[in-house]
Parts: sequence; C-alpha cells; structure tokens
Amino acid sequence: MTTITGTILGFDYGQQRIGVAVGETFMGTARPLRILTSQQQRPDWQNITALIEEWRPVALIVGLPLHSDGSEGEIARLARRFSQQLSGRYNLPVYTIEETLSSIDAEHRQREHSRRKQRHAPVDAVAAQIILETWLAEQ
Repeated sequence: MTTITGTILGFDYGQQRIGVAVGETFMGTARPLRILTSQQQRPDWQNITALIEEWRPVALIVGLPLHSDGSEGEIARLARRFSQQLSGRYNLPVYTIEETLSSIDAEHRQREHSRRKQRHAPVDAVAAQIILETWLAEQ
C-alpha cells in the first residue's frame, strides 16, 4: 500500500450531483466541502479544477458503489470512468473505495444533526466525507 501524506479530496459521484469533501492524511480527518451539479450528466470540470487548484491535493478518492454481491452496476461503472477522467485531467493518483452505504450513513448523520438542531452539510458532501474517512481509516 502506498503511503500518501497531505491533503486529499474525496468524491461521491452521481449523475446529477457530485459530493466533495476534503481530508488530511496527517490528522486522519475529513470534512464535507460542497456539492457540484452535473450538466447533462457531465461533471462540472470547471469547479472541480477550481477545487484542485485551491486545495492542491496529493491524491483523489472516488467512492465506488458496488452491489451487495460485490458486482458493479451502471453507477459504479460511471464512477470508475469519472475516476479515470480525474486521473487523466489532473495527473494525480486516484483511488477508488467501495462505498455502498455512505449515502445511507450520511442521511443518518443529517437526521442526528437535525435532531440536535445542528447545522448540517448536504447529504452528497457528507457521503464524500464518509468515503474519505473510510479510506483514511484503511491507510
């Protein structure tokens, strides 16, 4: 396993929205940043480029939503394609991580924040945070 040190960006890929989170390998922490809206099911490359330039990540992490049997469906294939496009466009290491339950966990976290009357980030950005936290924990 490769050792990576520095800032990383995580993506929860969806055809309509892409959740983005930022993490730090040294501290092993992540936080939601924002969601990006896709145009005609194409990623918002302009805003992704702006985030890459702002945060200067050393790596990118993309969640890969697999079926319960481990097989890839259409969204997983699209997420894998997105990760390949990220790698080609930004010349950064891109890692995928299985994230089947990240959106459900993100919705649960939002309900908890609402119950406690705390401000919460959009579900897709929280899902990206969970993807990063999972990846960091596995390092």
